[in-house]
Amino acid sequence: MSPFPGASTLSGASTNGEPVRHPATVRSFTPRRGRITLAQRDALDRLWERWGFDVADRTIDLGELFGDDRPVVLEVGFGMGETTAVMAAADPTVNVLAIDVHTPGQGSLLHDVENRGLTNVRVANGDAVELLRDMLPPACLAGIRVFFSDPWPKTRHHKRRLIQPTFAALAASRLVPGGTLHCATDWEHYAEWMLEVLSGEPELVNTTDGYAPRPAWRPVTRFEQQGLDKGHEVADLIFRRR
Repeated sequence: MSPFPGASTLSGASTNGEPVRHPATVRSFTPRRGRITLAQRDALDRLWERWGFDVADRTIDLGELFGDDRPVVLEVGFGMGETTAVMAAADPTVNVLAIDVHTPGQGSLLHDVENRGLTNVRVANGDAVELLRDMLPPACLAGIRVFFSDPWPKTRHHKRRLIQPTFAALAASRLVPGGTLHCATDWEHYAEWMLEVLSGEPELVNTTDGYAPRPAWRPVTRFEQQGLDKGHEVADLIFRRR
């Protein structure tokens, strides 16, 4: 079902019914700078060595990273980390590997994790595509979450969108069978784009007919609330690895 009544055919995402194959060099982020607070800096200084790491060309052992064998969910782009901490606290049976490049957000998430006494969150700094490709082995993730990534609304910028056929294939390869790729956006055309791209990945199966109902466990993110305040509809897409 679609949250966008009367949605038009996706423009620019396909040619003759086939998804556009964009270059594999699409990055998962646009560098963002922001003022860091004393609390965020303190959290980074004290906690990064224990709970954080930089993306590099090396394979990591998730069991060793978290110190246990709980299933791991990768969250791509966590902003200031408020909802990441809420979800991690609500489900301590799952480990959360959260990646972003926003330094104040990294500090904020680490600060929140410490205050909540959480042990199931680790923070990565860098590009999620490189993390998936270079550091994570095949079939190691129970889930991947991409909530409100940059929609790059202008047609000439569509190639910069994270959700591309190459990303869908890479993400699917890192999911265990039955693992889920869960995306959400408040941009109608990006939702259509996501639906077409993810539906075109042979290793992924849509869990519903079109867009999924919003899960009750997913908190409203800051970016989502900004969209809702503007009257935007929100679409969730949940695909499962075969």
